[in-house]
Amino acid sequence: MKRLLIANRGEIARRIIRTAHAMGIQTVAVFSEPDANALHVREAGTAFALGGAASADSYLRVDRLLDAARATGADAVHPGYGFLSENADFAQAVIDAGLTWVGPPPAAIRALGSKSAAKALAQAHGVPCLPGYFGDDQREQTFVAEAQRVGFPLMVKAVAGGGGRGMRLVHEAAQLLPALKGARSEALAGFANGDLLIERALLRPRHVEVQVFADALGRCVHLGERDCSVQRRHQKIVEEAPSPAVSPALREELGRCAVALAQAAGYVGAGTVEFLLEGSDFYLMEMNTRLQVEHPVTEALTGLDLVEWQLRVARGEPLPLTQEQIGFSGHAIEVRLCAEDAHHTPHTGRVLHFAEPPMAPGLRFDHALETGGEVSPHYDAMLGKLIAHAPTRAEAISRLAHALDGTHLLGLPSNRAFLAACLRHPVFGEGGALIPFLAEHGDAIRTALQPPADAVLAGVLAAAFSAKAPADALPCPFPRPLRWQHGAQVLDMAVQETGQGALRVLLGERSVEAEVAPGRVRIAGATWPVTAASLGAGRWQVQAGAHTIELTDLSLAPRERAGGASAARELRAPFNGKLIVVHAVPGASIARGEPLLVIESMKLEHTLAAPRDLTVEGLSVAAGQQVAPGQLLITFAAAASA
Repeated sequence: MKRLLIANRGEIARRIIRTAHAMGIQTVAVFSEPDANALHVREAGTAFALGGAASADSYLRVDRLLDAARATGADAVHPGYGFLSENADFAQAVIDAGLTWVGPPPAAIRALGSKSAAKALAQAHGVPCLPGYFGDDQREQTFVAEAQRVGFPLMVKAVAGGGGRGMRLVHEAAQLLPALKGARSEALAGFANGDLLIERALLRPRHVEVQVFADALGRCVHLGERDCSVQRRHQKIVEEAPSPAVSPALREELGRCAVALAQAAGYVGAGTVEFLLEGSDFYLMEMNTRLQVEHPVTEALTGLDLVEWQLRVARGEPLPLTQEQIGFSGHAIEVRLCAEDAHHTPHTGRVLHFAEPPMAPGLRFDHALETGGEVSPHYDAMLGKLIAHAPTRAEAISRLAHALDGTHLLGLPSNRAFLAACLRHPVFGEGGALIPFLAEHGDAIRTALQPPADAVLAGVLAAAFSAKAPADALPCPFPRPLRWQHGAQVLDMAVQETGQGALRVLLGERSVEAEVAPGRVRIAGATWPVTAASLGAGRWQVQAGAHTIELTDLSLAPRERAGGASAARELRAPFNGKLIVVHAVPGASIARGEPLLVIESMKLEHTLAAPRDLTVEGLSVAAGQQVAPGQLLITFAAAASA
């Protein structure tokens, strides 16, 4: 293996490039049109343009990827994760082209890539599975009959793929058919395979997975477990190892079952066997036939480089260590930094300011972020992952939360502060976070994220004086009226420049002495580190300390008597995406909570529901149309006066 083509993008492409270069292997990056100037393209030895913007026109084009390998002289292909990493046909095409495939054999991908097939194989080798229906008959009446046999609650899952797409929790029979329809649509869009399965749902389990590694000589080991129970939309956002709930004896049994399943499938390379854990009972979910997003957690705990292991095994080398030689040290936690708002809705846009936290020992940040970079609607919302390793779990939590506080990311919403609040939540701190953790505590976490009044004021002053600092030598005798909005709150204030960069702020009945200088605002004796970014049209995003604050400058805007009455009659797109279903019809009466339309963005379907009982007046869009943030979708009739 002399030249490795990486059939992926972003932070995982950069991760693979780093190890390949350390091993003396040349690298080839591929890129779509939006990624032409991306970091992974600039860091690879060679780069090849795939063309297109959407995944289907670029990173999912097998023919273009093979063209890239031929054109650049690559002799091996690493798929990363996502895209074609679990596509057996792509693996076979790489092998047929005479290239080295860095991944499991196509036969193993086929055997394990289908959740149904994996469960059948697991049951044959004594690996526990939940009761369910995993058959080929995909008719609705079959699922209805099997659901009665399995019992409620149950999970509907896409047979192919992962990442939470094509999954629905069904509590009662009336929810089954809509869940089947929605899951099938999402699965077809995400994996080009609409086959589904159902299985008994555990309502308060943990999600625990085991990292396995096998070589072509028949040896297989496990590298311990990771606990991935903190999730939103069935997608992980916090992963840690070891699990707070797994004893040494349980770890040994989980590892034994994971290795048994991998060996039964003739597995080679890195893979992850995922389980639901309830008490000491565990049940197979699926096996992911690739490197996982959360592999750095295992690397921190073991001191191993799993990409290096992948490349060595692909070259035909034996596993570097036996099971007895693998050790674990301390505790590691990873969080996934995503471009999303507090309600986990994905967002796109330009990164206006990015700065890593101080990278102290025990911290690692895998990302593809830089100031000026574009977060595209064509790919996943994950921006990177921040990992902390420490001797104890409590130290790892503290180290990671502090690093999140020190990460600066402005220009679009992110879950940076939300992740830090999750880590600091007492239930997580006690090791008690189960899969429903965010469903049960998410609202309280969001409430706790509200910045204190002085942080908001610091943000306003940082934005208001971003272009011109307060007077240094010539104080102004007249106060300057300012009017800024933060959420539903409007701050009316008068600001007087008193010289030497100082201000006197009158806010209601409160008088505050403040100072504004580059990178900081001092209020009532306390200093707030600040970074401000203009989003245009009077909108600002400011990071004051660890708080990210969204602000709108209303100082020159007319005071509206109606106070948002027009907005109450409109539904506008909250993010970029493709409109795939329109339920609303002009003239129709819609009850609160009923679906209006469905937008597909960043590989997920998002249903926008009626905020109240209303009547549809007009539609401005149609199914199949791309929509942009703020675009008018639906107009509602004015509410009847009492």
